[in-house]
Amino acid sequence: KTVPDGIVCFFTSYEYMENVVSEWYKLQILNRILDHKLLFIETKDIVETTLALDNFRRACDCGRGAIFLSVARGKVSEGIDFDRHYGRAVILFGIPFQYTKSHILLARLEYLRVRFQIREEEFLAFDALRQAAQCVGRVIRSKADYGLMIFADKRYNNASKRSKLPPWVTQFLKETNLNLSTEEAVTVCREFLRELAQPLPRGAQLTTMLQKADLDRLANRKDEEPMQISEQG
Repeated sequence: KTVPDGIVCFFTSYEYMENVVSEWYKLQILNRILDHKLLFIETKDIVETTLALDNFRRACDCGRGAIFLSVARGKVSEGIDFDRHYGRAVILFGIPFQYTKSHILLARLEYLRVRFQIREEEFLAFDALRQAAQCVGRVIRSKADYGLMIFADKRYNNASKRSKLPPWVTQFLKETNLNLSTEEAVTVCREFLRELAQPLPRGAQLTTMLQKADLDRLANRKDEEPMQISEQG
């Protein structure tokens, strides 16, 4: 009830998501969620997932609000945007490491070790944090977007893990926002959403927009660039 409109949650696997939802059901958490928002879930069936996404957007558009449960490295995390009111918060449960028993992955790790001396754990950690950034980035698709990014795993408190996240994420990961209790996190969320929901002063809007001189300069630069023509055959 703290976050308006849409929320998207990413889990590290379908099995983990099913286990968590099952526990939420036993603890009556699902009933409490449904008192405030509708709930939709990504499945392995593309048709079902497409229908769920469509209904999720409709719920957000009509003001009912909704939560979409998805899987990191799935179709939704790699191709669907939750911009504007469709994604006022994104929650990442866990760190999305790859399935290490894959023969293709094992061959790739061996190649990286032999050819570039990259250790297995180093590559897997980098890849997992890159995927984590891709998941949370689904809610920020333009300079006018805003949304909460919640890393729901204590391993993100580790500086060696956080350092592998891109700068556009780490610049907002202040020490005061790490290792928060649920009550503290809710307070931070309320303050953030209250501040970002206010309209920008007109002066601030003008400073973030291109002026006519900027547009003319960009147009002239484009005209000066030589045209490159490639020939085939």
